[in-house]
Amino acid sequence: MKCIARLLLVLSLFCPMLAFAEPGLAAFRVENDPNGGQTYSVSIQVLAMMTAISFLPAALMMMTSFTRIAIVLAILRQALGTMQTPSNQILVGLSLMLTFFIMVPVFDEVYDTALTPYLNEKLPAQEAIARAAKPFRAFMIGQTRDADLETFAEIARAEKVESTEQVPFSLLLPAFVTSELKTAFQIGFLIMIPFLVIDLVVASLLMSMGMMMLSPMIISMPFKIMLFVLIDGWSLIMGTLASSFYV
Repeated sequence: MKCIARLLLVLSLFCPMLAFAEPGLAAFRVENDPNGGQTYSVSIQVLAMMTAISFLPAALMMMTSFTRIAIVLAILRQALGTMQTPSNQILVGLSLMLTFFIMVPVFDEVYDTALTPYLNEKLPAQEAIARAAKPFRAFMIGQTRDADLETFAEIARAEKVESTEQVPFSLLLPAFVTSELKTAFQIGFLIMIPFLVIDLVVASLLMSMGMMMLSPMIISMPFKIMLFVLIDGWSLIMGTLASSFYV
């Protein structure tokens, strides 16, 4: 629960209107503060909060490790041939829990360096947002291929930057998602190979015995499940996915 609470607080920093809002003002009013900034009324604060919350699912999927994990687990289920077992709800739950485990260092850094000083009124909103973006940027750049960044930079006709820290989020986000999709399918391909071999062996045996009307998937599924259990497959898959973000 502590990790989830930190995630919600951290992601809320990416809504500038929410960051500028302060409680206790009358409705439908915008006032200038002594520092030259603006404070918004309660009604605008509520609107900003609801808008920020609506973007949380997209931010969770597109700016964290969730995409890679969810795709790999879906491919694993397809390779096992177990249809809807584990169910979609279980796969999403596993993906979320592993995402929180992987992203805890990022969330903690944002919480300590940006959110806590801002809530204690030691940082202005602009600097808090800039500090909150740095850990996410470092994580995303570490998982993004240079070729993907160059592709989207050419599409957008963006100016060449001197370092990765200067890459705008408008380019980094699609490049990061594209890289995650590539990595997920690469891992999924490697996972499917041993199960594909079992399917080929079983299909060849059935053909040689003249049992062409019997589906090879029905016969091979118990052997694939047995192999997966014997090699402690769930531990290997979870450990591989977690370690793939720290290479």
